[in-house]
Amino acid sequence: MLKFGTDGVRAEALTQLTPDFVRALGAAAARTLKGDTIIVGRDTRESGPELQRAFAEGAASEGVAIRDLGVVPTPAVAWVCGADDLPGAMLSASHNRWQDNGIKLFSAGGKKLSDADQDIIQAQLDDAHDAGYPLEPAEPTVADGSIAGYIDAVVASVDGRSFAGRTIVLDSANGSASTTAKHIFEQLGATVISLADEPDGRNINDGVGSTHPEFVQAAVLEHGADAGFAFDGDADRIAAVGRDGEVIDGDRIIAMSALDRRERGALAHNTVVITVMTNLGFRRAIEAEGIDIVETGVGDRYVLEALDAGGFSLGGEQSGHVIHRDLATTGDGVLTAVQLFDAVLRRGVDMGEWGASVMVRFPQVLKNVRMAEKIPNLTELLADAVAAEEAALGSDGRVLIRESGTEPVVRVMVEAAESDMATASTQRLVAAVEALR
Repeated sequence: MLKFGTDGVRAEALTQLTPDFVRALGAAAARTLKGDTIIVGRDTRESGPELQRAFAEGAASEGVAIRDLGVVPTPAVAWVCGADDLPGAMLSASHNRWQDNGIKLFSAGGKKLSDADQDIIQAQLDDAHDAGYPLEPAEPTVADGSIAGYIDAVVASVDGRSFAGRTIVLDSANGSASTTAKHIFEQLGATVISLADEPDGRNINDGVGSTHPEFVQAAVLEHGADAGFAFDGDADRIAAVGRDGEVIDGDRIIAMSALDRRERGALAHNTVVITVMTNLGFRRAIEAEGIDIVETGVGDRYVLEALDAGGFSLGGEQSGHVIHRDLATTGDGVLTAVQLFDAVLRRGVDMGEWGASVMVRFPQVLKNVRMAEKIPNLTELLADAVAAEEAALGSDGRVLIRESGTEPVVRVMVEAAESDMATASTQRLVAAVEALR
């Protein structure tokens, strides 16, 4: 039985994430999220149209219609949900391989679901599973939708400034950004070299995108471009590359954005929201600048909750989810790229040099330990091993062990002043986790 993770439901398409399951999810979403229409978008995966049809059939069984945005970025779905105060769904497995797919749900207003709403929907899915998915397909009412307003909003976010005379490399990961990124940057006046923008249903994230920044890095150096940006399959994450080939991850992007916003008086309450995965080097650099930090669990929906609770304007994850809360309700890779490059031009700096100087990154080693099943009381069982490593690392290191919210693995992460120390500590902790299997 599939369960909600940190960002919706995700699994192998058509075998685990079956049309019957997705149909039941469509019905449960329609019952829980209210409204007479659900906004729906998808990425470029081969399984997308079939699973979207199943979702629409489930919603139709509850009398709810579908507004189909087609192949669009996840943040475009969220933007339309916010603009029209309607719930929404995005069919995507983000940075995963093409064989997978998933569904991210948004409440009316464009925010990802609360834990409470997820629990309500999960209970209905569990009941449907136990009953053998008895729901009969219903003929959906589907109308085409537009994301023109979203595109205009991203372009307008730089207040009329231009990227004219600048060359930008964009890697769309053969995913959702292929429908928007080039268009947006060209509207801003940039000369665009567009890569990985010919999706065929199976090439999404295949050696390209934000999890493979070396692809856009090589293109930036080859073309002598001013910058490069790589997005993931549904375009809510980003990796950036400077003119010199310097790769800039989410931590550095958030640090750069925080400094720029503070200088413009746009960093609300002088605070940035990060997750437990954020590098220790970021924490040291931002605290040295006198900027406050609020920490959350992993997942951009938790970052958003903290942003809204505190009235903050900037937050995100090392993975490249960055939320400019005054401009969006979710992580948006293309919007973040536009905001970052605008900051670079206003400051008159090279993006790679600025990114390299903004923080000293502590060596960070992350290992995934695949488990046969969830281990009860994992934290308690590993407490002694973790305490021993933390004592050895002292104030110049950090340990984080957590269970993944999207797959059956335990993630072991160690940061230290020296890479050898981080590696050795990680290996000892991995062995401790493996002993529990």
